[in-house]
This record gives sequence, C-alpha cells and structure tokens, in this order.
Amino acid sequence: ISNGEDPATKKGLGRPSNHVWVDVTLHNTALPPLAIKNPECLGLLHQLDRSKDVWIQHYCILKDGCLYFYATLRSTPAQGGLYLQGYIVSEQSLGSKRSVIELKPPSEEFKTFYLCAENVNENKRWITALKASINKWLPLHQAIQDFMNRPLEETRM
Repeated sequence: ISNGEDPATKKGLGRPSNHVWVDVTLHNTALPPLAIKNPECLGLLHQLDRSKDVWIQHYCILKDGCLYFYATLRSTPAQGGLYLQGYIVSEQSLGSKRSVIELKPPSEEFKTFYLCAENVNENKRWITALKASINKWLPLHQAIQDFMNRPLEETRM
C-alpha cells in the first residue's frame, strides 16, 4: 500500500499499525478481489507507466478510500494499493486518449496517477466512485483538523 508511490510497492505490509483503518486495508490486500466486501467500484483499469509510456491493465477494487490493484480478477494478493485521502480526481485528455482519470496528490512529493477504463462512460463511473470514496473520509479528517486548529481554551475537557 502506498501513498503516491508505484502501486506495486507495498511498504509496511504485514506489520500491525496504530490505526484500525490501516490494519483493515493491509488485511484486504491479502484477499482475492471478489472477497473484499461491499466494494464501492470494481473493474478493469489501465494505469499509465510513464517510464515506459505504456498502459498496464489491472483489475481494481475501490474500498474505503483505497484503490487496490490486482493482476487479474483471480489474483491474490493485491499487487499494491493507493491511499486516496487528499487526492483530487478529474477527467483529463492525455495524448491520444480523450478521457483519462487523473489522480492528483495532495502534495508534490507524491506522484500523479493516470488511469483509464475501457470507455468514457466507465471512466465517468470510476470518477464518481473515486470522488465519493475520498469525500466519505474528508469530513472526519476536516473535523479533526478544525478541532486541532481551535484555541487551546476551547479544546480543554
């Protein structure tokens, strides 16, 4: 699982964390794609490998703000995943493709990802699902940030 690195990179897998959400996500990477319960979106996506200028096909599962990448529908474990918190999702044109999903990271230290489904309608379905999955987590993150930014007197118990 990475945050802006190549999906094939899985840092920290197998080690328990201090965060239940991270532990669940790491657990999900060991499951076959169809064993992940109630995915928000699933299907084939092509990811641009900019170093080789080729599109690599993955079977992808979107669940709780994480996009899991598998080689095929029956592959286990996931090749990797991408934590999407803070990413901005948009539709762009890129080269000969008029409809590409751009995942822009929250800071420049992480890389931008380009994904493409089989057609424009599938791209739109993925864009809607990606935005909803990210936004589902934003209110809690924003609430915590707002709380932390309040004057100390207001946050005392």
